[in-house]
Amino acid sequence: MVRDIPDRWAVFRASALGDVALMTGVLSWWHKTRETRFTVITRQSLAPLLALHPAVDEVIGITQDEINGQDWWRKSRSIAADLTGMGFIDLHRSLRSLALTLRWEGPVRHYPKFGITRRLYNRMPLPFLERRLEALNVPQRYALALDDAAPPRSELRPVIHLSEDELSGARQHLGHVGVTRPFVALHPFATHPDKAWPMGYWLSLIPLIERQGLDWIIVGKNPDHLQALDDPRNLTGRTALRETCAILSQARALVTADSGPMHLATAVGTPVVALFGPTAKAWGFYPSGQHDTVLERALGCRPCSLHGSTRCKRSRECLTSIEPDEVAATLFDTLERAGA
Repeated sequence: MVRDIPDRWAVFRASALGDVALMTGVLSWWHKTRETRFTVITRQSLAPLLALHPAVDEVIGITQDEINGQDWWRKSRSIAADLTGMGFIDLHRSLRSLALTLRWEGPVRHYPKFGITRRLYNRMPLPFLERRLEALNVPQRYALALDDAAPPRSELRPVIHLSEDELSGARQHLGHVGVTRPFVALHPFATHPDKAWPMGYWLSLIPLIERQGLDWIIVGKNPDHLQALDDPRNLTGRTALRETCAILSQARALVTADSGPMHLATAVGTPVVALFGPTAKAWGFYPSGQHDTVLERALGCRPCSLHGSTRCKRSRECLTSIEPDEVAATLFDTLERAGA
């Protein structure tokens, strides 16, 4: 059954890079099936992800100062007043989004966050809890804000729309740093250190990639972690958000930890090999591309954290037990399956 809903909605999701990226495919689905159009309210730093999206009429970018404390209460009142007449979709489910919900004049929809189930599973990883969580990934949960049943995952894959100028600029940038052969992108970083594969493993993976006749680049934001790798192909901290997306679109694959760029690669059609340690697929934040692969270990201590912030007491066995040879073999198998 299709609900009687407006054709214009404001959508709030103001958290991390991956959260906003995962929303893009859901907006495309609603636009395709309902001809719905959107104003998106998100962090100003993440607003570029929505550029050129055919379902998005406007992006309201919120600065860090605006979203904190009393400033946000004032800002939320202004936003709600400016968007009177639209419906409101809360894809954040937080105190910040509650400020908008309480002020909104019009229909309000939320998505099932499964917060209690997630926390129970984090403490007691029982099979029935895992099955409940893995039944729907995050985009499917988002879609339930308007849909009565979750669409197939393949219909909700994130999508970032790039212009020909952006793609041309990425190719030129790659040429300037000497990347002229097919290449693999590497993202060795994570928001929380215990989510990151050991840096020495990344440095061991690079020659395995080169032996297959492939080149490589590194993308990310943490230059301090790779001071030992002085190479023009190390683009750490040197590309803006949309330029990173355009460069990822040219890669044969991305190897990454559980991270935001993992979803950016899927959103531009690039296969992903993702290394999951303290987090788990059950949280729903996993890559959903046709040829995407998650490498993880079945350990009794996993998952130990919702976001990977818990300090590990077992020397990060969940990640250190995944050797570079295994990652390389998975990468090459992924490339073969994808025909890349």
